Amino acid sequence: MLKQFFILCSGADTDILNDCSIGEQNKYAGIGATVFFTAVMATIAASYALFTVFDNLYASLFFGLIWGLLIFNLDRYIVSTIKKRDNILDEILQATPRILLALIIAVVISKPLELKIFEKEINQVLLEQKNDLTLANQNQIAKQFNPKIAELENEILGLNAQIDLKEAEVNGLYNTYISEAEGTAGSKRLGKGPVYKEKRDKHDAGLAELQQLKSDNKTKIEAIETQIAMLQEDYTTNITKTQPVIDNFDGLMARITALGELPWLPSFFIFLLFLAIETSPIIAKLLAPKGEFDYRLQDQETTIKTWTMQKVAERKLLLKTDNDINNKVYTEIADEEEVMNYKRKQARILMQNQADAFLKQQKGIL
Repeated sequence: MLKQFFILCSGADTDILNDCSIGEQNKYAGIGATVFFTAVMATIAASYALFTVFDNLYASLFFGLIWGLLIFNLDRYIVSTIKKRDNILDEILQATPRILLALIIAVVISKPLELKIFEKEINQVLLEQKNDLTLANQNQIAKQFNPKIAELENEILGLNAQIDLKEAEVNGLYNTYISEAEGTAGSKRLGKGPVYKEKRDKHDAGLAELQQLKSDNKTKIEAIETQIAMLQEDYTTNITKTQPVIDNFDGLMARITALGELPWLPSFFIFLLFLAIETSPIIAKLLAPKGEFDYRLQDQETTIKTWTMQKVAERKLLLKTDNDINNKVYTEIADEEEVMNYKRKQARILMQNQADAFLKQQKGIL
């Protein structure tokens, strides 16, 4: 039962193969088993690759099965169309395009399995890439907000500088009127005279202006700090919105790219393994000597070919003979008096009918 299934997978003609030896049947059963298990590996590989895309187990298995059936059909077709020839060069020429197709299939099958085999290493590379993308994203978003925040912070520094400058001015006026009262500066008269009063009033006016400036600038600074807080909140919101995109940066293309960052030699040997599996039925057919099945198949094909060519040749000969006979018959009767008189009579009737029809047409016009 299993042997017949693998023979069916090989694409061999079972009617011919059943009449061959057991060894010949086993050979094609082995070829069919290779085709079948290659399709199984293709199903597994495609299911994993599609799972990284859809994140749905059932959808991935369904489309993976379809892909496996497609690969099975292609491999079966490739193997079944390889026929043994009497010239090894002819066999290589007919196998070349099929080997190229097998090469493409091997790449498609091996790549998803490589992603699964090196999954931990790929995750590490993806983590580093995500960290770099997170920092780059934060810096890029910060460029949208930092200039405005810096401008507002400079405004706060300017308002504080105004207060500091006014405080220094008021402190200077305070020192001036104190020195006047002590007699160490100004009029140098000890006591609180008219000059002291004048300087004291100037200081009190400056102090009042300082208090008012502090109050006004405090209101302005609070408004600016509110704007800065809103900008910082917008910055945080943008980071929060864009971070999930980076966190989900682990799709099929991202993993293939990450695989390219790993050492190439292990991946290359896995590819060679699948290439060997995929091309092994073709190589086996090319290397194997012409067997009983090949001779029986060639006998059947040449029999049909010969019979078809013979029928075509007979039809051509029949057509040529029939044309020759017709030409000879018409040549012989062309000079007979009876045929000439009959043709003359029919021509006379035709001319009379044409004349009658022309006359009738002219009367209708008149």
